[in-house]
Amino acid sequence: MAKKNPQHPTAAWVFSRPSRVIAFGLGSGLLHPAPGTWGTLVGWALWAALLSRVPDPWVAVILVASFVLGCWACQRCGLALGEPDHGGMVWDEIVAFWLVLWLTPGGLWMQALSFVLFRIFDIFKPPPIRTFDRRLKNGFGVMLDDVLAAVYTLLVMAVIVRMGGG
Repeated sequence: MAKKNPQHPTAAWVFSRPSRVIAFGLGSGLLHPAPGTWGTLVGWALWAALLSRVPDPWVAVILVASFVLGCWACQRCGLALGEPDHGGMVWDEIVAFWLVLWLTPGGLWMQALSFVLFRIFDIFKPPPIRTFDRRLKNGFGVMLDDVLAAVYTLLVMAVIVRMGGG
């Protein structure tokens, strides 16, 4: 049986286990308000610093591996917290936004627009995202709803590019 921890985990709690460090986005999930936004910003920074120069086949491998790692980490962390999708768990935002950045045309303005769109879709969870979010209460469910928000973002970005905005 999982031991319930405080709703506001401390840095000491997060940094005590690798699964928690990952699930809390290297600690960015501890930032308030809006930990999901902070996590997405960390994802953007990691993309700019590390992943943007990686060849596409390796980015695909990194995304799949990071998704699987996130399923494991968020499952363990959610059980430890007694809350399957705690707001501080932001690895899902990080990985999903990497997907968006990978497939979004270059340029800071397009990345900024994709950031705003991704946060809107992640926060408001239009159908069917909300359905998956409510029904899948495990690490996979935590990761999946953000990937779906990324897909919505990419669809809107494709329309923008097609209409000459990119």
